[in-house]
Amino acid sequence: MIAIIGASAFSIVIILSVLIICGLPLGELTMGGQYKVFPKKLRAVLVTQLILQIFFVIIILQMGGFIPLWFSRNVTKIICIVMAVYLSINTVMNFISKSKKEKYIMTPLSLISAVCFWITAL
Repeated sequence: MIAIIGASAFSIVIILSVLIICGLPLGELTMGGQYKVFPKKLRAVLVTQLILQIFFVIIILQMGGFIPLWFSRNVTKIICIVMAVYLSINTVMNFISKSKKEKYIMTPLSLISAVCFWITAL
């Protein structure tokens, strides 16, 4: 159940990423709110990030036993822990952001995801 919650919270981030890539004025939710609309060159970077985000949703669902493993259980666990560490750091960065939207929307999503990745991995 925790893996489903983590995947769901992280999927909201994926949806927001897709909307930012499409040019919607949601750039204040990321990178300290530097851009209201992301420049096209940075959107290309977000596409790579989007692919990784989808991969990590699959990883937490695999670790939670909801879909078959692509890697061994140990490798999947390591990937899940790495993502938990990343999301923990990301939570702190979102919390200290100058952007109120990033602070109040992305921090809780990142925190929920981090906790779920930690619990699922351990």
